[in-house]
Amino acid sequence: MSSDTLPRTGVGSDDAASRPKRRLANIVPLGIFALIAIAFAIGLTLDPRIIPSVLIGEPVPEFDLPPVQENGLGLATEDLKGQVSLVNVWASWCTECRREHPLFMRIAREQIVPLNGINYKDRPEDARGWLNELGDPYTRNGADRNGRVAIDWGVYGVPETFVIDKSGRIAYKHIGALNEKVLKDSILPLIEKLKQDGS
Repeated sequence: MSSDTLPRTGVGSDDAASRPKRRLANIVPLGIFALIAIAFAIGLTLDPRIIPSVLIGEPVPEFDLPPVQENGLGLATEDLKGQVSLVNVWASWCTECRREHPLFMRIAREQIVPLNGINYKDRPEDARGWLNELGDPYTRNGADRNGRVAIDWGVYGVPETFVIDKSGRIAYKHIGALNEKVLKDSILPLIEKLKQDGS
């Protein structure tokens, strides 16, 4: 056997043994990428406002916030017991909050249900200026300046609106700007049901 055939035989056998490992090393990343792409594609088809809340059916978190307006009423856990109400998390810097605000003014004007606010991470002067400009529909309005209370409520971003039952439990959560359709189809029927329930 000549010396020039030995290296070729050794390389050939090593190459044949390592071929399946190289294939596997190429396939695994492709498989992982495909799974991530599928999950991302499915995520794009979901409505971001439909995010289940673990707090549905649970008592509202324990909190006590000072008022936004100097002559107004703050908001605390105990204020959300005894009647069906809405809690709206809002901020003066939130453009979607501005879009939904006329609907809240109408709810307050028609006295459909008590509407309470949690003002999220806002400068006091900005929050007061916003309410003075657009109107203040809130029965009670607490200033959550550092955002801790909103975190306890499971808030993803503003605006978010919650329906609270008579016992102070969260019955419904809407993410994003409230509109006439959601109010008519989901929130008002629920409010009427909760008012009639003994809860």
